[in-house]
Amino acid sequence: MSLHPTVTIIMATYNRAHFIEESLLSILNQAFTNWECLIIDDGGTDNTSEIIALFSEHDSRFQFLKRPDSYKKGLPGCRNYGLDLAQGDYVIFFDDDDFVHPDNLKICLKELDDSLKDFCHYQKLSYSDVKPKFKNAIVKERKSIDKTAIEKVITQEIGLASCTVLWRKHCFNQVRFNENLLYAEEWECYSKLITHNFNGVIIDTVLYYNRKHADSNTAAFYSCNPIRIDSTVQAILLVLQNLKEKKLLTYSLKKYFILNSVKYKEYNLFDQILKELELSLFEKIQWQFFYKLIPLRLCLFGMWNRFKKDRIKK
Repeated sequence: MSLHPTVTIIMATYNRAHFIEESLLSILNQAFTNWECLIIDDGGTDNTSEIIALFSEHDSRFQFLKRPDSYKKGLPGCRNYGLDLAQGDYVIFFDDDDFVHPDNLKICLKELDDSLKDFCHYQKLSYSDVKPKFKNAIVKERKSIDKTAIEKVITQEIGLASCTVLWRKHCFNQVRFNENLLYAEEWECYSKLITHNFNGVIIDTVLYYNRKHADSNTAAFYSCNPIRIDSTVQAILLVLQNLKEKKLLTYSLKKYFILNSVKYKEYNLFDQILKELELSLFEKIQWQFFYKLIPLRLCLFGMWNRFKKDRIKK
């Protein structure tokens, strides 16, 4: 390994012996070779360490580390530990159950060198059982992203997933993952980075492949795991607070947060949002009226969609 790697790959791992070998092989096969891979163990109990040893004993670019107790258990703590150790000028986060295109680092670094941007966002492809085959990684379209696109980032029209961005390390000088979050942590962190005036480039190329399976954090969220749901609620409030502080909280974003608060009635998210917004009495009454009408609007919208489908069938 070079004394000064260009890229630091940070991978948190927890009981992924059955998946991590494929992930590490895809890193080993990167066309760009001047990287270090920090694999941070989050207290696993299976034989993941034995599989990692097969790589680290023969290639010093792989480093297996235990998360210290000074960082909280979970992805954010592991990633923050990796950020504090990173030697590269660029950082990227890969998950321990996915794999990456062999040209991932090469293409992203070229895009950043050519554009002089702070980060490069690429596309991912999800799969369940059948592993997708690599296609030629050709960049056909690229566009810029900056603070003016914050609404698209918040609503996830631009999906800055944790593993689909190569960052210049300086972006994390003042921003870290919130270690109290155990879901939606990358959404909270990355949206905050965008509001810090970092500029990026978005390319249309698929360079990452994420595996869908029952043991993932995403699967736990959609199974209504209370820990993941509670974390999402806390992330929403943190994102809201940051936008408010940066004076980026538009009417449409307020509407977006309040519409989504319907999903979290048992957490009183709507009331917490109103409290955070510090609205006038008139505005508060307006939003309360809007909130109460959401179920009716959703019902009418569903009926209209069914009506249109029935007409098309006829």
